[in-house]
Amino acid sequence: MMGPSLLARHKSFTSLVFPFTSDFVLENLGRMGLTLFLFVVGVKMDLGLLKRSGKKHLYIALASVFGPLLIVSIVAVLTRESMDEELARVSSIGEIALSFSVTTFPVHYTILEELNLLCSEVGNMALSIALISDAIGINFMVVFEAMKQGDGSAQSIIWYSISCVVMAAFTPVIRRAMVWIIEQTQEGEAVDQFYVIAILLGSFVAAFVTDMFGLGIANGSFWLGLMMPDGRPLGSTLVQKSETIITEVFMPCSFVFMGLYTDFYAMKEAGWSALRPLFGLVISGYLSKFFCTMLAAKVVGVSWRDSLAISLILSLRGYVELVLYVHWVDRNVIGLPGYSLMILGTIVVVGILTPLISILYDPSKPYMLKQRRTIQHTTQGDHLRILVCIRGKTNLPSLINLLQLFHPTVQNPFSLHAFYLVELIGPANPVFVEHQNQELEDLSGRFPDLEIIHHALKQYQEGREECVELHLFSAATVKPTMYQDVCKLALISKAVFIILPLEKKLDGEMETTEQWGGESGSIVTQILDNAPCSVGLLVEKAERWQLPQIASYNFIVLFLGGPDSREALAFSDRMSGNPCVSLTVVRFLASNAEGDDEMQRKLDDGVVTSFWVKNEANERVNYREVVIRNGADTTSAIVGMAAEKYYHMWIVGRKQGINPSLLEGLSTWSDHKEYMGILGDYLSFSESVNSDSVLVVQKQVLTGKGPNFFTPPGSIVSFMRRGRLFW
Repeated sequence: MMGPSLLARHKSFTSLVFPFTSDFVLENLGRMGLTLFLFVVGVKMDLGLLKRSGKKHLYIALASVFGPLLIVSIVAVLTRESMDEELARVSSIGEIALSFSVTTFPVHYTILEELNLLCSEVGNMALSIALISDAIGINFMVVFEAMKQGDGSAQSIIWYSISCVVMAAFTPVIRRAMVWIIEQTQEGEAVDQFYVIAILLGSFVAAFVTDMFGLGIANGSFWLGLMMPDGRPLGSTLVQKSETIITEVFMPCSFVFMGLYTDFYAMKEAGWSALRPLFGLVISGYLSKFFCTMLAAKVVGVSWRDSLAISLILSLRGYVELVLYVHWVDRNVIGLPGYSLMILGTIVVVGILTPLISILYDPSKPYMLKQRRTIQHTTQGDHLRILVCIRGKTNLPSLINLLQLFHPTVQNPFSLHAFYLVELIGPANPVFVEHQNQELEDLSGRFPDLEIIHHALKQYQEGREECVELHLFSAATVKPTMYQDVCKLALISKAVFIILPLEKKLDGEMETTEQWGGESGSIVTQILDNAPCSVGLLVEKAERWQLPQIASYNFIVLFLGGPDSREALAFSDRMSGNPCVSLTVVRFLASNAEGDDEMQRKLDDGVVTSFWVKNEANERVNYREVVIRNGADTTSAIVGMAAEKYYHMWIVGRKQGINPSLLEGLSTWSDHKEYMGILGDYLSFSESVNSDSVLVVQKQVLTGKGPNFFTPPGSIVSFMRRGRLFW
């Protein structure tokens, strides 16, 4: 809009906004942004993904590269007579055909990250294909660039080839220097800022050298980034220190600079006859890329929907292509009208395909089930499958203590799936690992607390091998897609309960921003919305909870009704068999049954009755009922219970099916009710409720079912006769 296509056509606007020296400043800031952007992309790129890619990815990549390359080349040959002299050169046709054939990894990583598809099956496949495509494209690019150099003289080809060899020879030297920097850094500390600045400045030097040798300004910084050891401490530090200023300061200047080049009026002045050959290449390039990729994916066994999603993703264009168009203008491959046509095509394609991808592929859809996976519906004697999510070693004390009190036995065993989650900083591709003992040392750089976590869990399992199965997993991924890994593992492991540990900071606030990425848009909220099973939020109120050396541990369940409360009661019922646990269940009833849902009330009656019949003879289990008029009565009753006895853990349902009259007036001051629920938030942050921890339980939400949907467990037979429910 600011360029000659609209506002810059007015001289007064140009003189005011873009004085004489502004073009020079914007162009150089834009090139600096390009250099740093490609350097960071090189740091993020994990070439090990090439080795881990399967044959399916390779076949799709080959078809998606060579298919469009062949088709665009054929179209170019057929329309070559109507092309201008520069465009008709073999090197120019090859570069344009290659641009539509090659899928650039930096562009598609950014797109998948913004669409929250990095950890999805389609996203992982697209990344692998893009990396293979890039590896093929770099070799072709060197060939076509050499041909372009050969348009001048044979001597230029020789010097170009020598330059490539010299750059390749320096690769091991630079790599060794980076390893030396890592060796100078103490374990657990960040890389010295002097080295960080020197490396970032080195990216400009590399860009200058490759541009001087005729290899292009973009290649030097990108290749330097590839030489950086990924992960901690060097790769992650470089990304953390530079990514914000690149995306927020330099990149906007790059886009403004590219936009100022674009002139749609130049297309009109050039006329259709001049642009028709290039337009034919553009249309054939996009269509051949789309259909070749989709058909290849389908041939190797990918579903039609996923094949369509992959082909749409790989047909997108982005920043790297825009830079390439500018490079073509500088090298006279295309003129300003052709450049404007390419920009227009990119805008149209991205604007149409991106929303289509979001519509076609929902990454959360596979995790929602129509079958029950809850503690309540797990019969006695079956393996109780629990998924424990760990963000660091600070989560271990409360988790281990809770597992110890869960009291697994040979008659009631459980499978523990421990999932260690690390935020992805440095290498771009997400990593998901099912651990074997010999793998721990190899992955310690990427997963810093892995050995401590593994040792603690193994120590917990000692003496319980007959009743506890232990499986350890790790994942390195970005926060926006971390919930997908959790839900995927819960689905695969057939977990019935996910435990998410939350810590309170010294100022009393919840440490969700640092650990789980904020509140309303956090990983916690996304897991609650998409989990294929029940979820428990374990809030550690004590700074570090250690089990007190006493004969009995007091737990209390606040039963306010609804599916979440029924699941919380089922959870506590599993611990009632532990001889070291004393359990108190308090049921809150609305005065005169005001606001009660009749169906929920009957379901609650059945579950509570079943629980009490089972534990009536257990002296360590107490049950009582409290009649409540409003939220003030609820908090008063809770404060009275806390004053009466010290409870080590408070267990409460999150929010599904709770009678609103029981919480009337409490929602106005609740800061974390979106994911904790009103009462869970109150118990976690109220100074009147002293405890070691709070467990907030959400029962599984079925696909297409509301929170009132209920399927009774096998141990309780229920049936409907003439509108009445019998137990």
